[in-house]
Amino acid sequence: MRKVADCRESPSESGCTLTISGEEDEVVRAAAEHAASVHGHTDTPELRNEIRGMLKDEHLSVR
Repeated sequence: MRKVADCRESPSESGCTLTISGEEDEVVRAAAEHAASVHGHTDTPELRNEIRGMLKDEHLSVR
């Protein structure tokens, strides 16, 4: 199942609205890189575990 990380669900001074979706490991990697480059976090195993815990399942509409 694809996963989603949505910046709108985390407090942010910048009001970031980025949403990342894909396979779990891809989303965790991309979200950690985004958190470091845009939000000033340090990309650590702890950050990646926190991100992994916040992921939601992606619900796709039938096309």
